[in-house]
Amino acid sequence: MNRTRRLRAKEGVRRLVKETRLSVNDFIYPLFIEEGENIETEIVSMPGIKRWSLDTISKELDEVVALNIPAVLLFGIPSEKDDVGTETWNDNGIMQQAIRFIKKNYPSLYVITDVCFCEYTSHGHCGVLCDNDVDNDATLVNLAKQVISHAKAGVDMVAPSGMMDGTIDMVRQSLDNSGFVNLPIMAYSVKYASAFYGPFRDAADSAPTFGDRRTYQMDPSNRDEGMREATFDDQEGADILMVKPALSYLDIIRDLKNNFDRPIACYNVSGEYAMVKAAAEKGWIDGEKVMMESLLSMKRAGADIIITYFAKEAARILNK
Repeated sequence: MNRTRRLRAKEGVRRLVKETRLSVNDFIYPLFIEEGENIETEIVSMPGIKRWSLDTISKELDEVVALNIPAVLLFGIPSEKDDVGTETWNDNGIMQQAIRFIKKNYPSLYVITDVCFCEYTSHGHCGVLCDNDVDNDATLVNLAKQVISHAKAGVDMVAPSGMMDGTIDMVRQSLDNSGFVNLPIMAYSVKYASAFYGPFRDAADSAPTFGDRRTYQMDPSNRDEGMREATFDDQEGADILMVKPALSYLDIIRDLKNNFDRPIACYNVSGEYAMVKAAAEKGWIDGEKVMMESLLSMKRAGADIIITYFAKEAARILNK
């Protein structure tokens, strides 16, 4: 008889045969940075996550560094918005200020910026509107301006998230032509039009004022399409391919891991975070154990990198 329980009998052997291991080195921690002063605002739908202004964010960054989390993903919330999001390429905009502040004061942190427009446009969509839809190619022109502004501010990596066709090609060419040939791109390659983004829109003040984003984000029904999207980004020069959200799309993470010789990232999004927090608050689940099991499932599915609001909590456990 095969007795597979032999290798489960004691903690020592369980440790020896463990197939998947989480590490603090796997995590990227998202940060919401708002233009203004004295801002430390908790996001009601995301307990424990806050919006920060640059004069208060050191409290958060000190903790991130102390926990040895290697990287942060920045989202900027400007004080002024317009139809096309011109603040995204303002060299003194909130994102650019944040990059310079963190690189100067926390040089060990690897700084990644979300490159999009929804937080900066008055209508909340991810680019230039034409006939109540996003104009793909006009948006790419502005995307190039945004990414070069981030590069000049000293960012370590850019992460274009708008799902416009040709994004990675435009970003790579723009960076290369401006002398930033060594600046890597983490592509939001397979990003679904998901109901799990709700709390993020509260956090980033980025909910669309009309309609939705189904004309540019992917249909949750589609798996093969995700492979096509990732293939295009791979061919156009992405350095890392991302799947967003994570938990409902573990099969897509595995598809990418099996088919691409690049690091695979996933985004453990706001709704996934909020559900665990809410159920734990009710006493319906052990929040800590569910958090760790969820993160482990992403790693087991094939994610090399996990963007997660749980990064600090998980790091405390893993650092013990």
